[in-house]
Amino acid sequence: MKSQLNTPRIAVLGAGYWGVNHIRNYSEMGALEVVCDTNQASLNEISARYPGVRTEIDLSRVLADDSIEGVVIATPAVTHYSLARQVIEAGKHVLVEKPLALDVDEGHCLVELADSCGVILMVGHLLEYHPAVLRLADLIKSGELGELRYIYSSRLNLGKVRREENILWSFAPHDIAIILRLTEEMPVRVSATGGAYLQPEIADVTVTSLEFGSGIRAHIFVSWLHPYKEQRMVVIGSKRMAVFDDVRTDHKLVVYDQGVDFVDGRPIARKNGGIPETIAAFEPLKRQSEVFLESITGSRKPITDGHSGLRVLRVLDAAERSLALAGIPTLVDPEGDVVSLGGAPATAGRSSESL
Repeated sequence: MKSQLNTPRIAVLGAGYWGVNHIRNYSEMGALEVVCDTNQASLNEISARYPGVRTEIDLSRVLADDSIEGVVIATPAVTHYSLARQVIEAGKHVLVEKPLALDVDEGHCLVELADSCGVILMVGHLLEYHPAVLRLADLIKSGELGELRYIYSSRLNLGKVRREENILWSFAPHDIAIILRLTEEMPVRVSATGGAYLQPEIADVTVTSLEFGSGIRAHIFVSWLHPYKEQRMVVIGSKRMAVFDDVRTDHKLVVYDQGVDFVDGRPIARKNGGIPETIAAFEPLKRQSEVFLESITGSRKPITDGHSGLRVLRVLDAAERSLALAGIPTLVDPEGDVVSLGGAPATAGRSSESL
């Protein structure tokens, strides 16, 4: 597709498993200018599929190109901080795939750097743009579910096993981002347990518990050692319950008029069938891409900005610290910083035992 007038020109760093989806979206939107990757074979495939798109191995040539306004980073998590910093220092807007970084201090540095340079820093918490999640947030805000009580999520599959980060950092950012968005608060207490079965010191399975000052609780179960794919979030309200099942091809969000009523002092379960919610039909990644372009032009602000990404990073850090201490809870202050590890004061930065 030819470029539309005033459409920001975008570079995508990374033409691998997930990067190709960014490439497809920005190409269809007429915004893709260049794809950069260190693998020439991957670039050859991009050139064959998108003849009009420039390819580069040398990142410095991309950063020196004044026509490029925004850069999407779809590379391994361990590279996010270094690449995002280079992009920001080059004066370009950046969308970083999750997680923002693998260290809270590095994430904080990126947020401050982007603010001081006056550029957009956006994080790829894709599911915050999912139509079912947006509708779920509306149901909570409108009070249709009643008072929010409990959330639990499961994100399970067989692979893709990482070597740079554990399952907590690979899978859980999505669920943490949604939970923080739905609760609109940071947890005050975080704990996590798990096991490493394939590679020493790299957890394959974790269960993370979050406790909020409002009384809401949540837990997140993630694993890449599971016989089938499951991506489900259950939200329990005082009036109704909702289930977001992203593996389903239809009825991804179902509301249940179920709960427990007290009759003459006795708890009576109220059971009714679920009613599917009508949700908009759009691809979350495309909506996220549109938001990035609109943020560059100044027509809107992204909800998944650097500050949002940093909040998710702080929860991940708290969970990682607990995981390293076999599940001993970490206490978190209102900003999301860990202040206590099992009763002992926390040190700055991420635990040396993490990852």
